[in-house]
Amino acid sequence: MIAELGIAELGIAELGHFALILAMFVAAAQVILPLVGAARNYEPWMAFGRPAAVAQFLLLAFAFGSLTYSFVVSDFSLAVVYQNSHTDKPLLYKITGVWANHEGSMLLWILILSMFGAAVAFFGANLPPTLRARVLGIQSLIAIGFYLFIIFTSNPFDRIVPPPANGAGMNPLLQDMGLALHPPMLYLGYVGFSIAFSFAIAALLEGRVDAAWGRWVRPWTLAAWAFLTGGIALGSWWAYYELGWGGWWFWDPVENASFMPWLAGTALLHSATMVEKRDTMKGWTIFLAIVTFSLSLLGTFLVRSGVLTSVHAFATDPARGVFILILLIVVTGGSLVLFAMRGPAMRNTGVFQPVSREGALLVNNLIMTTAAAAVLLGTLYPLFLDALDGGKVSVGPPYFNTVFIPLMLPMIAAMAVGPMLGWKRADLGAAMKRLWLAFILTIVTAIAVWAVASDGPVLAMVGMAMAVWLGVSILVELTERIRLFREPFASSLNRLVRTPRASWGMTLGHLGLAIAVAGMAGAGGWKQEAIQTMAPGDSVEVGGYTFTFEGATEGRGPNYYLTQGAFAVTREGEPVVTLYPENRRYPVRSMPTTEAAIHTMFTGDLYAVIGDPEGTDGAYVTRIYWNPLVVWMWAGSVIMAAAAGVSLSDRRFRVGVPRRRKAPAPAAAVKA
Repeated sequence: MIAELGIAELGIAELGHFALILAMFVAAAQVILPLVGAARNYEPWMAFGRPAAVAQFLLLAFAFGSLTYSFVVSDFSLAVVYQNSHTDKPLLYKITGVWANHEGSMLLWILILSMFGAAVAFFGANLPPTLRARVLGIQSLIAIGFYLFIIFTSNPFDRIVPPPANGAGMNPLLQDMGLALHPPMLYLGYVGFSIAFSFAIAALLEGRVDAAWGRWVRPWTLAAWAFLTGGIALGSWWAYYELGWGGWWFWDPVENASFMPWLAGTALLHSATMVEKRDTMKGWTIFLAIVTFSLSLLGTFLVRSGVLTSVHAFATDPARGVFILILLIVVTGGSLVLFAMRGPAMRNTGVFQPVSREGALLVNNLIMTTAAAAVLLGTLYPLFLDALDGGKVSVGPPYFNTVFIPLMLPMIAAMAVGPMLGWKRADLGAAMKRLWLAFILTIVTAIAVWAVASDGPVLAMVGMAMAVWLGVSILVELTERIRLFREPFASSLNRLVRTPRASWGMTLGHLGLAIAVAGMAGAGGWKQEAIQTMAPGDSVEVGGYTFTFEGATEGRGPNYYLTQGAFAVTREGEPVVTLYPENRRYPVRSMPTTEAAIHTMFTGDLYAVIGDPEGTDGAYVTRIYWNPLVVWMWAGSVIMAAAAGVSLSDRRFRVGVPRRRKAPAPAAAVKA
């Protein structure tokens, strides 16, 4: 069978493997020379980090491209291709199958790690040479741990001898465009925080954190935060329409693994602002950078250690889990020891009163880190208890909803007031007076929601009120900033046009959160569902809409068989839409999947699922849902991620801090 494979197929995989190993040696050189050069202030060795970072990225890109080629041509002599592909699989999912498995996803992980290092080398020309060398060295030191992990425990280029005639196929749940995009987006967020971590360790090594450092670290943190926001939203959206359960978040441990670094990263983003603008909270910001990336590594451990059983988990090999656990301990423990040694020397020069914008940002940090700690406790407690033979317990939505949601309410309240406060010292009473419109509309919203849907949970009503409070407060702050109604309209318009993009990003990001909170409150508080057996002609009413089952038909897709149901939806006798949910069966893996039919409206989603047949009269188990305002969550998430992009486009982030030029030599010295 090997003879039937072309020399190109065999050669490209081996070249990819060689490129992966060569990249590890380049990474080792990138660690040693720049770090030693920075310690000795030797410019040539420090400068080596930039071409090394680019070379490392190019080698990994070649290795990843080689693996992708092997998937496209169905080279089943590679174990990872055999285990995760099939000749009947559509080309799109052959490509996405590259990272829909443990080995390929780890190669993507380290490719993104090298990409961020190359980005620092390319865009970091204005960084001080010693800081840039240390950042690139630390970034590559992280990479070496993952090179060793991939090469010795998770090699994507392992061969099967003799190669099988066909592959085992990919998990049908992963054969979906939403989940195809979810891992790369999530990794861009996970791995992106490594840059903030590298900046933090470099700052500890240099013993200096100042406003310039805050300016340099903010765009990298913001980019990682934006990608992680998009990745979490994509994963939630996929679970919503693919799993057929009508929900969008279940506090699954693997979901929590991505949510914890998002919470810590949000706190880091705000604390870095304090370092840049007020030269304060330096040690705390360094600590947050370490914690955020450590939580990203923890998420990697949870997904790949075998300690969790989830549709999100990639690996169940305990040996791999032990390797990542050791890496997690070394990275986190070593960085915390360094922080304990060098952190106390970080002196803050900025002084502020509790009632100030700094105070509001501090409240944000405290709440976000407390929320991350609460999620961490709920995620790890069952694992620790099981490891100590204390029995198996389940910590699910009741715990998280009880602990997490009340923490978010004061944070949203502070988010609305914070931008109205001045730096260093402010008058809380004056700020609240300027928010009188937001306060009135919040009370009106709470009363209106209670009158219309008094049977819903109190927290949902409070959530809607807080969304209005935050959204209107943001608009009030914008009008205050451009002095609308205080100056001529032309002057206000001019102020609006000249508003920095970073300020626009803050406004849009907070507005996106307000919209998302409203969606969460609506979908979580007033969701309606009906589960029943329906024969053709049967009807059920959910959320004021009548769903009539018109029967089911059999069909076939590219690599699956399907049963497609039809539901005619009407409201007060008027037709609205016909929904066509599917139940798919993949013969290669002998696994069924559910494809929910969803009709999205501004007010909510009509959601229908068809299950297994019941009896011989054409009846099927069906699930019908009405999810009010659920689309607002996705819209709010998109706005938040886009807002980060708007902020990143601010020229101040692109320019950074200019380099100091050496003074020209005196004329006499030149003549001499």
